[in-house]
Amino acid sequence: MHNFLFVASENDAIPHCKAGGMGDVIRDVPRQISQKGDTVHVVVPSYSRLHQNAKFISDLSFSLRGLEYVAEIYEVKPKKDFSGITHYVIHHPEIQAGDIAHIYHNDLNEPFYTDAIKYFIFCTAVAQAVKTNIFGDLDVIHLHDWHASMVLFLRRYHKEYACLKNIRVIYSIHNLAIQGIRPFENNYSSVRNFFPDVDFNYDELKDRRYQDCINMMALGIRFSDAVHTVSPSYKNDVLYPSNPPEFIGGEGLEEDLNQADREGRFIGILNGCNYRNIRRARKNNLYFNIASAIFEWLQQESKKYKSDFLAHTGEKVMPYLKRKPDFVCSSVARLTEQKFYFFKRSPEAFLEILDLLAEVNGIFILLGTGAPEYEELLRKISHEKKNFLFINGQSEDVIDSIYLETNLYFMPSLFEPCGISQMLAMRNGHPCLVHHTGGLIDTVRHLETGFVFDGNSYDKKVRNMVDSFKHVLNMFFEDKTKWRLIEKNAKKERFTWEKSVDDYYKSLYKLPA
Repeated sequence: MHNFLFVASENDAIPHCKAGGMGDVIRDVPRQISQKGDTVHVVVPSYSRLHQNAKFISDLSFSLRGLEYVAEIYEVKPKKDFSGITHYVIHHPEIQAGDIAHIYHNDLNEPFYTDAIKYFIFCTAVAQAVKTNIFGDLDVIHLHDWHASMVLFLRRYHKEYACLKNIRVIYSIHNLAIQGIRPFENNYSSVRNFFPDVDFNYDELKDRRYQDCINMMALGIRFSDAVHTVSPSYKNDVLYPSNPPEFIGGEGLEEDLNQADREGRFIGILNGCNYRNIRRARKNNLYFNIASAIFEWLQQESKKYKSDFLAHTGEKVMPYLKRKPDFVCSSVARLTEQKFYFFKRSPEAFLEILDLLAEVNGIFILLGTGAPEYEELLRKISHEKKNFLFINGQSEDVIDSIYLETNLYFMPSLFEPCGISQMLAMRNGHPCLVHHTGGLIDTVRHLETGFVFDGNSYDKKVRNMVDSFKHVLNMFFEDKTKWRLIEKNAKKERFTWEKSVDDYYKSLYKLPA
């Protein structure tokens, strides 16, 4: 039997701890590992809320900023129990909930200022928990994105945590664009301030562009025993420099990634999708679930502009409780440049899509929270276009209903390491319209299981996006035989975690599957 520790910022196996697709991975991979008879411990921050009503395990004492810090580790009850998996959260008053999904902070003036502080504390607490044997004797520690990479800093430089050197450490990249760059010193949220007594090597840690800063994504790539990204096509993309917006590649880290590749440490394995024990919504409940969520959010919302918009959205939903549209297009995603750059830069293209939908009594439902400028744009368009429902919140019931009752799932990602949403839509037999990038290349086949747009310039990409949408609507209404075949093919596709985790054991963990 092997013993694993997963360290991440999100975990959708426990309630209210998800902002994006990483939460799905942290939920599903341990479940697949447990089916092999191995044990998994999963730890995330508490964000000053997830430890409430949880089981206290231990205090964790460690030194930061030349002071004694005491964090607390709790065992949390998951949404579903699986033998061999234990879920934990770490609480400390400085590990606060952010404004993005009550997890991440959006520090506009100093990016990653607040998040770096909380993940410095979190990672040190995790290292202390490993040292005090709370997770038992570990064979593998699997870190996810920059939020967990400081465990590798401690492993390499901190004398208190030399025990980490005896454990294989894997680093998974979920979003290469978000790198956790902070100053080395002369700032409260700096490495030197939090680790004043640690003798670290600046050259090994520095960002190649901002040499007075640490790049915590680079740290994970440079110091882990294996680097993993979540689709083969995305792995190939990131070995080349970015040329935005036509091509998003290594985002300044291609030199480190090529080095890892030359060393045989860089592996692309497609994420899987859960096809068993699925949380299902009741059919024909989409608009009821939206209305119900809005009423709940209205009772909690203190900002007037947000409550006004919720009321506006509620009014737009009401007619659909009685009379459904003839076509539903949907998107569920964090509102970021990665997901909706095409809408932000070319809102006229999105407005054209909404007009095409209006001609066929169709609507566009977009659910998400995220960057303020994206929320503001989508609120504005919602006021302009009757057939655009912008659900500016997070609700599992609404999300499940969207995946169940949509006709077309739209994923115009500028880049996409893997993507889980297209798999969830296809699982329900719904075709997707996607941009030809990253993991979307590996999962959607044009005119077979869905629709793909591309172009050799930004303008051509946007034009092809709109033209592809016209093609989709034309096929749906004029060629039902072809449409139903694509639906059938989409539903038959299987991207299983069983296969993905077998590849993890072989290529990442170096363990018998």
